[in-house]
Amino acid sequence: MTKQQIIALGGGGFSMEPDNPLLDRYVLEQADASRPAVCFLPTASGDASPYIVNFYTAYTKMNCTPSHVTLFSRTPNLRDVLLKQDIIYVGGGNTKSM
Repeated sequence: MTKQQIIALGGGGFSMEPDNPLLDRYVLEQADASRPAVCFLPTASGDASPYIVNFYTAYTKMNCTPSHVTLFSRTPNLRDVLLKQDIIYVGGGNTKSM
């Protein structure tokens, strides 16, 4: 059985410390894949474009396959998209927006 876990962050990472990738690298190292698929859900920030750009700026520099899903502008088949991911990164922001 594949190890499953939730890593809760209270700040830091690419959105708060763009020059310090240690927290983001730690998250990637928890995956059981050599090049993990990482999907970013920025919905709590209202799917803010700058937040998405910051995610890609950070994660395209690392050994992973980044993607994102926005829920304000479209609703993909979430089951199909998310089950293909090794890591689902839920961004912070307004809980009501989630």
